[in-house]
Amino acid sequence: MPKEDTKEQSFDVAVIGGGPAGMMSALIAAENGSKVILLEKNKQLGKKLLLTGGGRCNITNAEFNLRKLVENYSKGGEFLFHAFSVFGPEKTINFFNKLGIETKIEKNNRVFPVDNDAREVLEVFEKHLKKNKVEVLFNSEVKDIVCAKNNIKKIVLQNGEVTAKKYIICTGGKSYSLTGSDGAIYKLVEKLGHTIVPPTPALVPISLKDEWAKKMQGISLNNLKIIVIQNNKKQFSEQGEILFTHFGITGPAILNISGKVGDLLGKGEVTIVFDLFPDLNYQEVLKELEDILVRYPNRTVKNILSFLVPEGLAEVLCDMAQVKREKIANNMSKIERASVAKTLKNIEATVSGLLGWDLAHVTMGGVSLKEIDHKTMKSKIIGNLYFAGEIIDIDGKSGGFNLQSCWSTGYLAGKSATIF
Repeated sequence: MPKEDTKEQSFDVAVIGGGPAGMMSALIAAENGSKVILLEKNKQLGKKLLLTGGGRCNITNAEFNLRKLVENYSKGGEFLFHAFSVFGPEKTINFFNKLGIETKIEKNNRVFPVDNDAREVLEVFEKHLKKNKVEVLFNSEVKDIVCAKNNIKKIVLQNGEVTAKKYIICTGGKSYSLTGSDGAIYKLVEKLGHTIVPPTPALVPISLKDEWAKKMQGISLNNLKIIVIQNNKKQFSEQGEILFTHFGITGPAILNISGKVGDLLGKGEVTIVFDLFPDLNYQEVLKELEDILVRYPNRTVKNILSFLVPEGLAEVLCDMAQVKREKIANNMSKIERASVAKTLKNIEATVSGLLGWDLAHVTMGGVSLKEIDHKTMKSKIIGNLYFAGEIIDIDGKSGGFNLQSCWSTGYLAGKSATIF
């Protein structure tokens, strides 16, 4: 049964952190015959897991080509290759299916439980952790890690101590700090001799300076191209869906570029250019516009643009192109038509910042990859220590990739830690 305090106890494996990677590590270690304790600082397991996929739990991404899979990680893709070869998306889906969770594949290969309920995933873990006699200790924040001769000797908690042969740290990063992942463990890991790559928010909404963007609240755009510019040079681009909000922009495409945008902001001002028709060149967009003008010569410019973009954006585009909203289409000059077409291909916005840790989905940064054996998740510095999940300097795109790295590294750490 789960407990909230303990006197000194000894285990084969002690797992610190009851999130996705921690639950996977503990379960796999226990299934391999080890006496396992799982330490969780909250009153329940998987608080962050319950938030994933909007509460639906985007378990993984059904990208079964490992080379293509690793391309979805801005950091750590190659590092994860072995972990994915051992326990990749296909095995993850089979793993959950065997535990009784039916899955489905949605747009962009996102995999969800058929019942669309993250709690179902958590309950399955709780059931099987109990079945495999994993001792779960709640309200157990780690206060110190005692080390001697490059091996951890014990974990010091507020209400006791835990000793084990092997230790796995799976405490996550700093994203969604209200769930308990506040990055407090970083100092203890540094004390052990590990390098922490400075953590920054990733998969986080972006705020904009522009007044026009505030008028766009609630408007979503699909399949547009986002070009990020600094010092008049294109830095990178992304294509996908975005949503305008009261503060700026969010959505899958924005979340995917936020980490890189955050890095650039440290070097100066960042501009984002939106191309609303990435699959058409300027001349093709102009022709699309002129075809509509011919069909509806007596409608207003605002009304004409509503055939191409959402109505709220049509008004903003008129202002940007310096064409009166109520002007009759038949009266548009050649210059005005060209201006509208150019605007459809080139809307500029200035980034004011990222929204911060409370809204960040994942953390960019963490334990340096150079100090972890990619084949076992074992520390190269501490002989009986392993890492798994978001505490490692790995971050992926939106779409199930970050949970997959938790499952894969957690599986590998749990398995490797039971080889004595």
